[in-house]
Amino acid sequence: MGSKKMHNDYCNETGTADLVLTGGRVHTMDAVGRVAEAVAVSGGRITRVGAADEVAPLIGPGTRVVALRGRAVLPGINDSHLHGVWLGAMWPALLMDQMTAPEPTAGEGGGADGHHGGGPAVRLEDSADRRRAILRTGELLSSLGITSYTEPGLGPGEDDGPTGCFGSAALRDYADLAAEGRLSARVTALTLFGELDGASTAAGLRRGLMEFRAPGDVPGWFKVAGVKIFADGIPPMRNAWTDEPYTDGSHGELLVEGGSEAERERALRSMIDAAHAAGHQIGVHATGSRTTRVVADAFAAAIARDGRDARHYVIHGDLLHPATLAVMASAGIGLNTQAGIAVATGAMLTAAMGEDVLPYAWPVRDALAAGVPLCLSSDAPVLTPDWRAGLAAAVAHRGLDPAGRGPDQRLAVSQALRAYTVTPARQDGAEDWKGTVEPGKVADLCVLDADPLETEAAALPSVPVSLTVLDGRVVHEG
Repeated sequence: MGSKKMHNDYCNETGTADLVLTGGRVHTMDAVGRVAEAVAVSGGRITRVGAADEVAPLIGPGTRVVALRGRAVLPGINDSHLHGVWLGAMWPALLMDQMTAPEPTAGEGGGADGHHGGGPAVRLEDSADRRRAILRTGELLSSLGITSYTEPGLGPGEDDGPTGCFGSAALRDYADLAAEGRLSARVTALTLFGELDGASTAAGLRRGLMEFRAPGDVPGWFKVAGVKIFADGIPPMRNAWTDEPYTDGSHGELLVEGGSEAERERALRSMIDAAHAAGHQIGVHATGSRTTRVVADAFAAAIARDGRDARHYVIHGDLLHPATLAVMASAGIGLNTQAGIAVATGAMLTAAMGEDVLPYAWPVRDALAAGVPLCLSSDAPVLTPDWRAGLAAAVAHRGLDPAGRGPDQRLAVSQALRAYTVTPARQDGAEDWKGTVEPGKVADLCVLDADPLETEAAALPSVPVSLTVLDGRVVHEG
């Protein structure tokens, strides 16, 4: 188990623990996958991890002791792509339920131009509305064991947007709530200089980079990390840019404005270059095989020019060829994707493109094998924010072809768990202080009633979250 070494590496704590969890299976998710029995927490930090008798000396009169009785402890879950304001405004409605419904129901609005099309009409009028939505999302996520998330796209490009969920004022609301100590999850945000699922321009992005001033970080709780770019739509709607033809003979196109295909590609590459040169992390919504290839090449070229460990990443990545994965792995470019979208829209993809694309559709297992940093996320409210459902989809989903002709992209439970904890911490640039259960890191923990590594995939969504610890405080108790 190696717990003694873990204790000896961090033995300068004084006094007794504030909280001790003991008698369970503590999945540290460290580099060698150690499993311990107990964990002690003091001052919001993990102070000792090891066998029960190694942690017991830190129990004092003021220590809260939780007897795990075999329950599993994980690092706090990090949903690395979740629209927090929008989720709080919409919950429990989900966009994918509307997108896959046979007929629209009363009250639905919008189309299905991208992953975010359709859904009930939402309009947040002011800061009070947005703050209520953010706090509502925080309560929901605490009940699910989620302690961190990325808000992927808030900024001036949506200041006049129809929902009020994505404008630049929401960044200030997050920063204010963080400064007030009211956030119940750690939040990383990306700025948005174009429209949600819509057009953007190279000139608009450069202007935004020069003129827009995001609120300052609140260390440990809120950080504006970089820029979100929408490059294309999605393959099932035939508006992603693809090398392969759709069944109607078209290939889709980029959302970036330009008078020709070549101009749009040049504009997209120049946007990536400008954001990288300004020192930002970049997440690009890229789904079609040609878009993912161009984005990966542009990321790699930008990184090669200055050698910066930028942590850029492809968002969704519905169609990824092996050569694109190789470029991503070589340059340290991440993939942030949603296993549940593959399950929900697989039939729509094959209807739009045929079965020849199956070997390249949502290739999460191939991405890991190639060495691509993989994050799994919900894209809530597109899908449920319940990561247990996403975990089950990643572990149990055989492939898009019911006949089994497509490649097997199932992940092991341990791989999927790392994609919800360890790798998202890397995406956040925070792997030195969160993402694993190790001494010295923040005490963000998720306790499950059963060990996910010993649970059938189909049963994973029904395993209760019995405890959520954030910064050493119990914020949810089932």
